[in-house]
Order: sequence, then structure tokens, then C-alpha cells
Amino acid sequence: MRSSTLIALLLLSACAADDPFPLPAGEPRVEAVSFLGDSLVPPPAPDSLRAAQWTQLDSAHAAVEANPDDPDAWIWLGRRLGYLGYYREAIAAYTAGLTRWPDEPRLLRHRGHRWITVRQLDSAVHDLAGAAQLVYDANDDVEPDGQPNARGVPTSTLQFNIWYHLGLAFYLRGDFRSALHAYRECMDVSGNPDAQVATSYWLYLTLRRVDSAEAAAEVLEPITRDMDIVENGAYHRLLLMYEGQLTPADLLTEADTGDGVQNATVGYGVGTWFLLEGDTGRAMTMYRDILAGPQWAAFGHLAAEAEVARTR
Repeated sequence: MRSSTLIALLLLSACAADDPFPLPAGEPRVEAVSFLGDSLVPPPAPDSLRAAQWTQLDSAHAAVEANPDDPDAWIWLGRRLGYLGYYREAIAAYTAGLTRWPDEPRLLRHRGHRWITVRQLDSAVHDLAGAAQLVYDANDDVEPDGQPNARGVPTSTLQFNIWYHLGLAFYLRGDFRSALHAYRECMDVSGNPDAQVATSYWLYLTLRRVDSAEAAAEVLEPITRDMDIVENGAYHRLLLMYEGQLTPADLLTEADTGDGVQNATVGYGVGTWFLLEGDTGRAMTMYRDILAGPQWAAFGHLAAEAEVARTR
């Protein structure tokens, strides 16, 4: 079968006539259903960004057509689809790759991430746990960025991303004991300050959820103001707030920048601080404010959604 035909069939399978989330012609297609039962469509993005992302997607399609036997080509096709908000098509691309390379941990890692995005947490755990088993005791590899940071230097590795996303899937399910195990494994492969603060943030919250306040406090001990953070500044400053070096008001003032992802990250981190301190009403107000925003693929949005869903 010609690879261009394969790609066409792949995308058609994700947009089949029996689409479980149909919308009128011309309307954005629903990519997921939230933990609260709401239909989720791709969030808006600046025209200039989308134009660049479409160009990158065209290149990814061309790479698969030219090298259909290269798993990297399928990985990048899925990543480029995901960056445009075509999450189910991204999952289909990774699935197509996994039919040929079922033991490719990178395909499982990326598909696991997108299962989280579309709120299919059991599938995410299945893929990410499988990937973790495949790479356990193997050499770790730096994972190239699809959306480079300001320095153009990748800050994560394959093993970091596997454990990080597995921890998140468990956390969102409310399985905090399993999340704790995953984040401890993740900390072992958090080899730079950005990875360290990202893992420390979720590990701290997880430990607080399992009533291990003393262990949670130990997580904060290595966190200092002068850490060289490239891209995880929100997590860094939330940890400083948990240490008492910043206040919730400091964080919320800085977050109000129009960046929906950062607002969700900071809003969830501050809201959960209030929750853990016993102010459930204020926490729920903050969670609902996050849910009013469009960036539903952000981890802070996912976590806020899960918190509200658990109260129902």
C-alpha cells in the first residue's frame, strides 16, 4: 500500500462517519469529553502560530510518505497533529506505528500522553506503564522538543517523560499511592533544574494528598530562588510559595498575563494549596475559574477538572 494512502486511511479512521462526537458541518470537531461530561473542541491559537504548525505538519506527512519504515516519522506525525489540537488523529498515528513496532517505548510514551489529553486515563496508564517496563535499566535519551524553549535546549528525557506522565495519569485518577511511586521514579531521572522542579511540584502535592507532610517538606528543601530554570518557571515559583518565600497573591498577580496554560498551572497550584490547608470553598472557586478558560489540554486544567468531578 502506498504510504500516502495509508496516511489518508489513518486520518479517515479517526474522523469516521460514526464519529461519536458529531457536530454540524463547519463546526470544530469534538476531540474529547471532559471528566464533567462536557464536549471539548481544540482551543484557539494565533493565526501565525497555526500557520507554522500546519507547515510542520505538512513536513511530517511528507516524512512518513518518504520513510514509512521509520518509527521516528510516525512519532513526529503524531506530535505535529497533537500540537494542532488533533488529538485523536495523533493517537491514531501512534497506533499505526505501534502495529508495526509494538515494543517502541517512544510511541507508547507519546500515545500515553495523548490518552491523558482526551481523558482516557486507563489507556494512558496501560501505555505508559508498558513504556516504563521497556526502558527500565536502559540508557536514557534526551527527547527533542517539538516546541523549543527560549534557549533551544531540550530539558527532558524519554524516561523522565514516561514516569512524569504516568504519575499524572494516576494523580488524575485519584490513585495517589501509585502516583507517588511514579513520581519517585521520575525524580531519579530528573537530571536538570527544570525537570527537578516539575517533578518536585507533583511529588509535593501527591505526598500532601497521602498525608505525608514531613516527606512533602523534604521535597522542598533543595528548591531555591537562584535555580537556573528555562521553561518551568510556574512550577518553580509555586514550590517557593509552598516554602513560604512567596504568597498566593504574588503567584496569582504574576499569572494574570493572558497565557491560558500558565493561568491554569498557577491557578491549580494555588487552589490546591488552599484545598490542602482546609479552604475547600476557595479552592473550588479557583478550579471553576480555570475550567472557564479554553486551554483544556493544560495539566492544570485537567487536574482542576478532576478535582471538581470528584466532588460530584
